Amino acid sequence: MTVLELAAGIRVGVDAPTDAAAFTLTERPTEDRRSVTVDSVEQALDELGERCKTWPQAAAVCDDVLRSFDPTGPTRAGLITESLAYSTLQSGPEFARWLAERGPATVPLLPEPVQARRDGNTLHVRFNRPQRHNAFSTDARGALLEVLEVARLDPSVDEVVLGGNGRSFCSGGDLAEFGSFADPASAHLARTRHSPALVLDELTARLGRRCRAEVHGQVLGSGLEMACYCGWVSAHPDATIGLPELALGLIPGAGGTVSITRRIGRWRTAYLVLSGRTIDAATALAWGLVDEVRPLSVTLP
Repeated sequence: MTVLELAAGIRVGVDAPTDAAAFTLTERPTEDRRSVTVDSVEQALDELGERCKTWPQAAAVCDDVLRSFDPTGPTRAGLITESLAYSTLQSGPEFARWLAERGPATVPLLPEPVQARRDGNTLHVRFNRPQRHNAFSTDARGALLEVLEVARLDPSVDEVVLGGNGRSFCSGGDLAEFGSFADPASAHLARTRHSPALVLDELTARLGRRCRAEVHGQVLGSGLEMACYCGWVSAHPDATIGLPELALGLIPGAGGTVSITRRIGRWRTAYLVLSGRTIDAATALAWGLVDEVRPLSVTLP
């Protein structure tokens, strides 16, 4: 068994899976969710080493948070841990560096960021910012919570379907508005007191697979994190799936350290974050990140 230590104390196994590592890399097919199959272990290690060297604080915090979460434990406890860690990184130099490179924050307001339609007892909810691949913004979060509250409070709603208009389900948080909160403490309170993740988790507890997400195109960051709270996830074959937050000096912040870890384990979750690589729908199905792959009906702009 070989375990290599990268920058930030990130330990990566080679060939033989081990719980001691953040994950293990292998060039052989494997069903062990502690391992990830790559084309070249040597190349993957080089890329991971460079990323951990560039964002050592975010990499270390990611590893800490994933090791701290008990997938069988309460969702809220996991979200609180994740959000506190996220706010810590928002105060750090790596996120500050990304903000400086991006430039001033802007908040692009688009009308009706979330659409809802009731068909009998089924509530259809769709992200509706197709011009931005349904990037998730503060106004979209408020609109999504308002719609989901209908399903939460009305027992006659016995099915919820979450989807997205245009070319993508959701490309993650809208980078144009990142950093617009006055301080990390306020951001933490907003994330935890107004959390779509908690509502989706509650709806799934009640509805099971009748609370489902239908994903296509870009399924990144917060989009993936929220979808994974649903009891059933259908993916279009064109779906591109990943967690790009490390390149901002951050970790997943919409509950993904809970929802994704429950589906694929902390090891493959860590790989998605630390590598920044995306996977296709077939790989997501093999990992258990999605429940089926099939063509989906998409509303174009």
